[in-house]
Amino acid sequence: MINWLRVALCMTLLVVATLVMAPVQILFLWLDVPQRRTLPRLWHRMACRLVGIRVRVHGTPDPQRPLMLVSNHASWKDILVLGSIADVVFVAKSDVKAWPVFGVLARLQATIFIEREQKRTTGNQVNEIGKRLADGEIVVLFPEGTTSDGNRLLEIKTSLFGAAAAAVPLSPTGAVHVQPVAIAYTGIHGMPMGRYHRPVAAWPGDIPLGPHLLGILHEGAVDVDVIYGEQITYTAQSNRKVVSRQVEKSIREMLALKLRGR
Repeated sequence: MINWLRVALCMTLLVVATLVMAPVQILFLWLDVPQRRTLPRLWHRMACRLVGIRVRVHGTPDPQRPLMLVSNHASWKDILVLGSIADVVFVAKSDVKAWPVFGVLARLQATIFIEREQKRTTGNQVNEIGKRLADGEIVVLFPEGTTSDGNRLLEIKTSLFGAAAAAVPLSPTGAVHVQPVAIAYTGIHGMPMGRYHRPVAAWPGDIPLGPHLLGILHEGAVDVDVIYGEQITYTAQSNRKVVSRQVEKSIREMLALKLRGR
């Protein structure tokens, strides 16, 4: 009973804070001021605390720009986690716009929406990502294209790495910096999270969102590690497939080490 009261209180506080901050964020977006990136970070940080997500960060985002962060993807919580530690913009499937609550929040964060099934618009979408990179925004890409069970990295799709190529001509240095990032859900209630319990944190797409969200709130204490790898410089001479394989190898190794407790 006490646990469900805590869940209700957390949800109420999150809703109230969102209703207060949303009009301010709309104004920041309309004015196109730097605060449009920092306010979402504050919201994500607050949401992590209320939901019960404890984030440990290893390393830092590369200071060079343009910068693309490329990460594994286990859950919708990855958005909260990365959004709480850096001023970033996400790339998401277009159908996210229609999701209840999450779609509104995604638009408030100026998320870049892409139509993966419509190849006719792929060039425009890649160019949009490239432009945002060239403007100095840190763009987060989840190249697996879907969420995993949190125990491994799925095969990554190389097509969206074309965004790095699109940003190269717009970069003052003629280069885009691609930085691998691993997100590992490692603990629950202060204890190591084994393979059996990791689905509590992960969100494979066939599980309904509502019950999963309530389950996380009910647990109230999930530990997650974010590991930044070494950046890879992408230039006009770079090969997209080669870079994607380097990124995949780096994420896979960082994720495996952290899940083994190292």
